[in-house]
Amino acid sequence: MLAAWRDSPTRLREDATTEADLVHAGYRDRLLTELAQNAADAAVKAGVPGRITVQCTGRTLSVANTGAPLDISGVHALTALRASGKSGSGGETGRFGVGFTAVLTASEELEFRSTSGSLRFSRELTRAALSDSGVAVPEAGNGFVPPVLRLAWPVAAAPRPGSETEIVLSLREGVDPVALLESMRAEAVDLLLELPALREIRIGDDVVRAETGDSGFAGVSELRISGPGTEQGWWQFRTARARWLLPLRDGVPVPAGPDVLRAPTRSDEELSLPAVLIADIPMQPDRRRVLPGNRLAELAAGYADFARALPRRSRLVLVPAPAFARSETDGLLREAILRELRTGVWLPVVAAPSDAEGDEVPRDGDADGDGDRVAVPARASVYPDLTPELAGLLGGVLDPLVDPDLSGARYAEALAALEVHRLGPARLAELCAGLERSASWWFALYSALEPFVTDPLTVEELGALPVPLADGRLVTGPRTVVLDDELAALPAAVPVHWARLVHPEAAHPLLARLGAQQAGIADLLSDPALQAELTEHPADPDTIEAVLRLAAAAGTTELPDWLGMLELSDSSGGARPADELLLPDAPLIELLVPDSPFTVVAGEVVAEYGAEALRAIGVGWDFGVVAETDPTGPDHHLDDEETWWAGLSEDPAELVAVRDLDLVDDAAWPEALWRLLTTERTRPLLGDPDGYTAWWLRHYARIDGIALGGYRHPADIEFAGLLPELPITGLSAVDLDALRGCLADPGALDLALVETLLEALSDNEKSPAAEVVSLVHARLGAAVPRLDLTALDPPDRVRALSGAVIDAGDALVLDRPWFGLAVPADRLVVADPATAADLAVLLDLPVVSEQVEAEVLGAGHETNWTEEPLGVVLRGLFALPPQQGPLILHDELRIRLTGAVDRTVTVPWWRDGTATHVLRPGRPG
Repeated sequence: MLAAWRDSPTRLREDATTEADLVHAGYRDRLLTELAQNAADAAVKAGVPGRITVQCTGRTLSVANTGAPLDISGVHALTALRASGKSGSGGETGRFGVGFTAVLTASEELEFRSTSGSLRFSRELTRAALSDSGVAVPEAGNGFVPPVLRLAWPVAAAPRPGSETEIVLSLREGVDPVALLESMRAEAVDLLLELPALREIRIGDDVVRAETGDSGFAGVSELRISGPGTEQGWWQFRTARARWLLPLRDGVPVPAGPDVLRAPTRSDEELSLPAVLIADIPMQPDRRRVLPGNRLAELAAGYADFARALPRRSRLVLVPAPAFARSETDGLLREAILRELRTGVWLPVVAAPSDAEGDEVPRDGDADGDGDRVAVPARASVYPDLTPELAGLLGGVLDPLVDPDLSGARYAEALAALEVHRLGPARLAELCAGLERSASWWFALYSALEPFVTDPLTVEELGALPVPLADGRLVTGPRTVVLDDELAALPAAVPVHWARLVHPEAAHPLLARLGAQQAGIADLLSDPALQAELTEHPADPDTIEAVLRLAAAAGTTELPDWLGMLELSDSSGGARPADELLLPDAPLIELLVPDSPFTVVAGEVVAEYGAEALRAIGVGWDFGVVAETDPTGPDHHLDDEETWWAGLSEDPAELVAVRDLDLVDDAAWPEALWRLLTTERTRPLLGDPDGYTAWWLRHYARIDGIALGGYRHPADIEFAGLLPELPITGLSAVDLDALRGCLADPGALDLALVETLLEALSDNEKSPAAEVVSLVHARLGAAVPRLDLTALDPPDRVRALSGAVIDAGDALVLDRPWFGLAVPADRLVVADPATAADLAVLLDLPVVSEQVEAEVLGAGHETNWTEEPLGVVLRGLFALPPQQGPLILHDELRIRLTGAVDRTVTVPWWRDGTATHVLRPGRPG
């Protein structure tokens, strides 16, 4: 070497510069790391566990190790730059002559002691050798510093006992021994992690040991490193070009923190991977950076196998968390690892049914050793927060489906990075469409889904969830179906085919939360779909069976009258609508006319379903009732319904009416009224004068030949002497009040009652009081504006004020009260002056003021109402309003009548225009 330097001073400068560069740049702070690599290589070569012992005495540092001693190739490597005696085929990692340069960071005087021979390296000895050999020293501004490791001198010193090699360094000035040892202690754990050939590092009195054991998982070993104040563990997995280590915390794998690429020792390539990477990859000479052109992606090969080897719950720990890459190398490795994980078969999924097909079936390596299913993540789906119960039901439906243990929110980012398809409730509902499953399976599905339904959005997303029906169909959407808990209590299943009724075994409370309608038996029997079914197929045996079974269970609930369309067998062997049938012992049978269209229901039908069920759907017992809310017209098949409807001022909000009243025999009306009064459903209808029932009874029900509207309530004295009371014995006052709507009403005279009253007034056999006659005439006059007078014939005889029945040609209607003082009472028909003109029109009679002229005889004494004492008294006595005309007093007030009445009479008062004539009270005699 001295000769080479002598011949080429430039080479001396190059060697010195290269060594200085390695010391100050490439191998700074790598003293123990590089010596540990050499020790690990020696241990591998010797096939023994590697052990390192570091001692510092004063300013002398000793680093000893076990393993193969120094050989001739090692000597050449120590004294040559970038030349190693190792091929790497034996698992070596160090490069003698390069990494060994790190010793110069702490010393310029050192010995390499080995059992095969020892060497000394010294800057001062090298400087002296240069001088003694006449080697020209290059000029340098700060003085030339010769290399240390290019020349070696043999020494006789041997390594410490128990070691094959020992490096002894005389620490140069500026190196703190305490700090140096402390930095080495900090490196010990990493070195044992990186260099598996090493098993122990002793620094002073502190010992750090590494032990490798079985993890219990195929291909995974457990590495534990212990020392003063530290106890750490890793799961270790080897691939073709890398070793991956996953930290353990309390025996559970956790992601590694930010780290660097280790090749095998620490480099400056920062990484953010979840596992520590120790790679077999070419590095730059200073081992800090990866050589350009390296195929970093190849390091990820087999990473998915590591994931598959881990426990199912721990596998997603190996997925890199979303983050910015910490270096270019980190970015390339992250992409390669995610690509490896996305396409590898390792992600735990739910077990599929035995008849499932596809690449994810547990076969051909797609199952773990314990038989659990795994799948390619990119082909899998995840249902967030999947429960074991839901997973057990969805296996094979959503296939492959990520295992419940890996479906929680904590794994969402990892699964997203793996491009696992995320399923929501809407997609779940869509995929369940058309599944052929039992009703109990659907019930279990609803139970498993119920915990997920916590907000309106989820309710909306599950809107297309399939629901099995009682008739065997599977329909889409809970909002379209009906729940009925009452059916479950029936002794036998009832096929309600007209309604989308949920199968009893699938009826779950969740369906109601998702929009299913709750419906009882009465609701099912009121379903418009049933009405449509009865319209089209009234004799369908299944419908008959279902309706009558439900009606038997409906209890006392009022059912729609259109159920009477259901056709049942009658006693003659034919079939009739239920509302045209009577029960065999129905009381109504005795009340009907002989040619009534009603027939008796067959006895076997009564025996099969019971009388109560038949009555509930309209088979007659008592009078039937028609009911409808918001009716739109007279379309209920009631007798003369059109006439009643036409007389209403507005459409009724509800129609409730007794039907078939026209079929009652006239002779049976007393008993029929008793039936109507004693039936809870019909009694209220008798008291509603505007309702159809009371209207019809007033006009058409006859007792003793008189319509009910021609009878008066005992309390209505206005008709006393004209109309009879109801001739039914035993009626209480309460019963009579209940019937009031069917009787003559003084406050509501219709055309029929007007005719009845006019007939009664002209009947000589009747003797009403004068006041009754006057009140009735007043009612008649008030009713005229509401009547169609073209339907009335004026009476030939009328009732006069005197009570006499007179010819209409002799009668005059009193329109001005004072004429009543002068015209004979047997000529006057008296009413309310305000309605006298209307009464005259009704009776086709003249009013008296138009047929009789009146003249006041004598002038009298004219005064006024305010000055005349008699005027003040009269106003107070009769509560008169202020009078505008004159007040004329007469000692004798005589009136001469001419025209229809010709006479002269004395009267107490008279009106002539605005003047009031009054007979002066007699003076005291």
